[in-house]
Amino acid sequence: LKGQYDIVGIVDDNKKRIGYSVAGVKIIGDRNDIIKICEANDVDEIFFSIVNIDNKNKKEILEICSKTNAKVKVLPSLTELIKEENLYHSLRDVGIEDLLGRDPIELDNQNIKNLIQGKVVLVTGAGGSIGSELTRQIMIHNPKQLLLLDNYENSLYDIELELKTNHPNNDIRAIVANIREKERLDAIFEKYMPEIVFHAAAHKHVPLMENNPTEAIKNNVFGTYNLVNCSDEYNVKRFILISTDKAVNPTNIMGATKRLCEMIIQAKDKKSDTEYVAVRFGNVLGSNGSVVPLFKKQMAHGGPLTVTHKEITRFFMTIPEAVALVLQAITYAEGGEIFVLDMGEPVKIYDLAKSLIELSGYTLGEDMEIEITGMRPGEKLYEELLMDEENLEGTKHEKIFITEPMDLTMDDVEDKLDMFREILNNENTSKEEIKETMKKCVPTYKEPEEVNGE
Repeated sequence: LKGQYDIVGIVDDNKKRIGYSVAGVKIIGDRNDIIKICEANDVDEIFFSIVNIDNKNKKEILEICSKTNAKVKVLPSLTELIKEENLYHSLRDVGIEDLLGRDPIELDNQNIKNLIQGKVVLVTGAGGSIGSELTRQIMIHNPKQLLLLDNYENSLYDIELELKTNHPNNDIRAIVANIREKERLDAIFEKYMPEIVFHAAAHKHVPLMENNPTEAIKNNVFGTYNLVNCSDEYNVKRFILISTDKAVNPTNIMGATKRLCEMIIQAKDKKSDTEYVAVRFGNVLGSNGSVVPLFKKQMAHGGPLTVTHKEITRFFMTIPEAVALVLQAITYAEGGEIFVLDMGEPVKIYDLAKSLIELSGYTLGEDMEIEITGMRPGEKLYEELLMDEENLEGTKHEKIFITEPMDLTMDDVEDKLDMFREILNNENTSKEEIKETMKKCVPTYKEPEEVNGE
């Protein structure tokens, strides 16, 4: 790097090293000197090169760096560094995941392997951000056969190609299908006889589903209902619904449909040999439609970064982290549980945008702006992982909890679904009527104004 940069010096927290040199570059201070050094030397870029550091300290140092006018580049893990011959190319821009300060998750991989190894596993929504990561981590545990099911052929093709390249000797099948079509699902289940089903397919975009509520009901509710029934009819051992924190006291149609999906699996579990469980977590970094890729695109175009409300907060987790905990959670399943993942502390979206701007070398208010755009339809200021009436039980893993089960039968669920069947038979049903029906079926569903305090 010395040929490309005029290197001011090295910062090291070991005060005994200050004054010494490394490859001719002097160690000139510790983390507390970063701001002073950058101001005195008009520093343009900071290279964060500590590879083995806990997330808490990493976050603290990056927060100090954000108070300078310098852009921050991060050296990746040692494994990634070894793969990349050119040190400069291995440096990356700071990401929001660097700012979360979360400790790495420890898993009982043997129990996960015992569950998956030698089994036929089906993943719906396999081309999506969560579904595709599920398939990657499932393959580590050597299933007998992995079935990738998705309605969108392009993303399905991409994950199939990736998995077959990385696991050329394994049996991987890509299946184009729509979970709304029960007969198509029957044919798939009869042919392949899956033993474990991970159901990640869903319409998840809140404002889009507010404007297209019948599509959320068809896909999320009745698609799940079809898969739940197929799993019962074809003797699936375990069915795992990927749920969301937006199902908790929902203020939007999407969240309410996912809450209804949780009701379906808990009711079905009472009368089936299949073990039905759900795993609920918050936002995942980098997922399709999430705020992080949006911020990066906006920054690349010179801004502004858009935030709907200055006080809006969300729980965040990386995709691999969330999926790893999903796999761990299901090893504790006996049937009927809703597992809740500990997402850490909620984060203000405005603060994330501000940190990302500062760590990219911009000055907020001068060469990069944050624009407050106003709350979107169905949006809630604060997401919740638990409902008021739910009691949590711990598990063997400190980041996984179980909610108290709902007292529901399939007859109760069928009565709710009949209301929606009537709605779906009439495409001219108003949004207001759909919302009123949803309130009858999901008692915790409320309008955003009722919970946002506006």
